[in-house]
Amino acid sequence: MTRGGSKARRRRKKIPSTFKGARSRCIRIMTQQKTRASASSHRDRGRQKRDFRRLWITRINAVTREDLVFYSYNQLIHNLYKKQLLLNRKMLAQIIISTKKCLSTISKKIDHQIKYTGMLETEFPGE
Repeated sequence: MTRGGSKARRRRKKIPSTFKGARSRCIRIMTQQKTRASASSHRDRGRQKRDFRRLWITRINAVTREDLVFYSYNQLIHNLYKKQLLLNRKMLAQIIISTKKCLSTISKKIDHQIKYTGMLETEFPGE
């Protein structure tokens, strides 16, 4: 009675294994390690997105605290959404890495638009 020869081993080892030691030789340990690796990769894809978002927020917040921007991080993001600008956190972080002064010009334009529209609403409340 054959318990499992080379064909069965090849069938179980469809994905080329780069594990060391018993994880590359013993079939049971190999399959356990593959399921564990796939679970870890699935979990860490979400964690990677979370970590990058935290990094972008940290970079934007650091520049806003350097007095290059007139207000805080949360007000900057709020005003970006209010003015419907298509700049997400990743784009803002890339702008900051290349030139920090570009973020200050963006914030000045947003601030100017908000002040300008605010003045119009207070002068003509009926319209």
